[in-house]
Amino acid sequence: MKIEPELLKKAVHTWGKQAQLLMVLEEMSELQKEILKNINRGKENLDEIIDETADVEIMLEQLKYIFDIEQQVTDRIPIKLNKIRVRLEG
Repeated sequence: MKIEPELLKKAVHTWGKQAQLLMVLEEMSELQKEILKNINRGKENLDEIIDETADVEIMLEQLKYIFDIEQQVTDRIPIKLNKIRVRLEG
């Protein structure tokens, strides 16, 4: 499903940039917490990881909108993937 840009813009304009930037951090922290529970405690929490991953993806879209960096991020992804490719191929 494509994330609705107009809905994200409305969220930023309604709640403000600063609040949404803090929410990016909060959602990333919640995902981190669920991953740690899975690794450290052996917790079967796939549903929580899915939920938090979805939240983080939504917030990352807002982050790109707030800083107007969507194209720069899109352009940077192949560079980052190539670095991974080089490291994997030795």
